Amino acid sequence: MLARRTEFPVLSNVFNDLFNGLSTSNFSDVNSTLPAVNIKENEDEYEVLVAVPGMDKKDFKIDLDNDLLTISSEKKDEIEDVKDNYTRKEYSYLSFRRSFRMPENVVDRDKIEATYKNGELKITIPKLEIAKPKPARLIEVK
Repeated sequence: MLARRTEFPVLSNVFNDLFNGLSTSNFSDVNSTLPAVNIKENEDEYEVLVAVPGMDKKDFKIDLDNDLLTISSEKKDEIEDVKDNYTRKEYSYLSFRRSFRMPENVVDRDKIEATYKNGELKITIPKLEIAKPKPARLIEVK
């Protein structure tokens, strides 16, 4: 068996890099599958993108408690099919919970918004004006 070697270092936790030391917590059960999460940053905001196909916007609960943003979902389905001599009954249960600690004095907690479209939950977290990068300026010597 050949071992493949790469010259790229192991990538650190992207979320921690973007939020400068922000810690994440995962409260899911060991055997559960967590949806993929991507975090994007621009000058004005952060976007948390969660891949959750097959859900509905009513399936999500998003809480902000102090600086802890928690995204959770619980969906139960039950299908019963009765025909002639057999009965088929299937259950489906999907649950996850992800929590992210927000950086202090960087985000505008009151303007956080969430949308769900085409299997993707998008949480927009605006930055406070004081946290946005300022353009360079020339300081006149008097």
